[in-house]
Amino acid sequence: MNKTTASGKFDEIKGKVKQGLGEAMDNDRLANSGAMDQVKGNAKEAWGSTKDAARSAVRDSHDTASVSPADDRMRNDKHNLRDSVTSAAKDAKDALRTERMTSSAGAAPDFPPEAPSRTE
Repeated sequence: MNKTTASGKFDEIKGKVKQGLGEAMDNDRLANSGAMDQVKGNAKEAWGSTKDAARSAVRDSHDTASVSPADDRMRNDKHNLRDSVTSAAKDAKDALRTERMTSSAGAAPDFPPEAPSRTE
């Protein structure tokens, strides 16, 4: 039972008391308010039960789920591929930077290169 379910139970009981008092005192407003509280309580209780069932289903699915060796290999392959791609990109960037430094013969490297100016 969660807070929503407990709150719903409380509203339902409160509504029954208010409805009973309203009917005993011939007070339609109090009796109607009690009936509304009961409806609200029933709705809260149903919502709380739904949340409990969803949490239980998620918990059960996590308990029964297991990682197969094939899934584990696939994750490792994906990870290794990403590492390889990022490493190759870094190596290419470093090689380009080194090439620019050596080709400029002492001049400051122009990295990133500036866009050529347009002349008309």
